[in-house]
Amino acid sequence: MQPSEETTGVILVDHGSRREESNLLLLKVVDAYREHSQWQIVEPAHMELAEPSIATAFARCVERGAQRIVVFPYFLSPGRHWHSDIPSLAAKAAESHPGVTFLVTAPLGLHDLMLQVIDDRIAHCLQHSSGNAEACEICDGSKSCQLRGGT
Repeated sequence: MQPSEETTGVILVDHGSRREESNLLLLKVVDAYREHSQWQIVEPAHMELAEPSIATAFARCVERGAQRIVVFPYFLSPGRHWHSDIPSLAAKAAESHPGVTFLVTAPLGLHDLMLQVIDDRIAHCLQHSSGNAEACEICDGSKSCQLRGGT
């Protein structure tokens, strides 16, 4: 029997950080993705430095009925973490769950929609720096998106 949407778990995994606001951003991404997608089992994970780990997220997916796990690296580039670290951590997590299959997708990379995201960020930051827009959710409360220099 092929796993369905109901029995497929999705793990969105980032690097993990010592900065709590960075780790909290992944939770916001996961919440938004849950609302957007058809997948009923979606869990966050950090590759290192923070919880939940890939093993914890994998176990949560299985507890919720997942028979197949899709691990999505929330990374821009296909570096070492994508090539070796994340697949190794996912394989280690799968050892505790016989019969559950998994795969690791490509990272974000160069996707046509990423170009629109870049355009949107640049336009918003220019509007904010000229006083025509509020700071975005990421820059809010920081000193980013401010013109500097010019002396």
